[in-house]
Amino acid sequence: MRYAGLALAFVGSWCFAFAGPMAKYLIAAGLAPMEAVWTRMAGAGLLLVAVLAVVRPSALRIARSKLPFFGLYALMGVAGVQSLYFVAITRLPVGVALLLEFMAPVMVVAWVRVVRRIRLARAAYVGAVVAVVGLAIVVEAWQGLRIDALGLLLGLLAGACCAGYFLMCDGFGDDIDPLGLIAWGLLGAAVLLIPVSQPWNIPWEAFTVSATPEGAVTLPVIGAYLCMAVVATSMAYILSMYAVRRLSAAVGATVASLEVIAGAVVAWALVGETLGVFQIVGGLIVLSGALLAQTATASAQPSEEPEPQVIEEPAAVTAPG
Repeated sequence: MRYAGLALAFVGSWCFAFAGPMAKYLIAAGLAPMEAVWTRMAGAGLLLVAVLAVVRPSALRIARSKLPFFGLYALMGVAGVQSLYFVAITRLPVGVALLLEFMAPVMVVAWVRVVRRIRLARAAYVGAVVAVVGLAIVVEAWQGLRIDALGLLLGLLAGACCAGYFLMCDGFGDDIDPLGLIAWGLLGAAVLLIPVSQPWNIPWEAFTVSATPEGAVTLPVIGAYLCMAVVATSMAYILSMYAVRRLSAAVGATVASLEVIAGAVVAWALVGETLGVFQIVGGLIVLSGALLAQTATASAQPSEEPEPQVIEEPAAVTAPG
């Protein structure tokens, strides 16, 4: 089961990595960033609901008692991460905002240790910190040291929502169908984002043309959109969900940082963005942190807290990018 989870996590990280480069084609064609986010969530959500309605309608049934969980998943795990990050980059350098969002590994590890009282091996903590340091090098965070206070808060809130995503994926029982949760979560996020994305203003004619972001090859916008909605959203969320169900939220969030590295590689291959020495060195450090976290096992020493859980922490999954 562990190796199956690792395979799902690895493929899922690469699926998520296509979101940014494909969104550049929509933006180059005239869509605003939040409009691109809304079309991504709405299209993927409608696709999954339609497919499940035909092949697995039971997955779409929601018990009334589970409605709050579904709403929180849509609000925090999907809409919150996307919208807070995009607002944060209006006040912060992109690299700094990205680093704040991917503070999620540290937040998840802290939550699991303090709130859930689960004892983790030292490798889990060290791996999370090493991954964040590596990410700081990748995004060259020192270039944005003049921090806007509101932007800092928004970036940290995006990280908290990202952490919440992992904890929720790891925390629901068998009475919730994962596919139904993803489908309604994406569609619910699209509904929640209507006031800020204002889809009635989207230039829909942009999907009928081809676009060429700076340094990239020319692609039909509709093709880039389908890749973003199907591969980088529907498939990515499904793979991520099933990976974390087999693995662990605590260490899983650490390896989520690899999504940034995969995104940089995809952007280099598809849209001509260069990989500098900091990206390569930082990427190796992130990878080292992720591998270190994967070796984490629960300590055999008793905890000072009453009746703590002692578990083995396996490997990880990607974040929703």
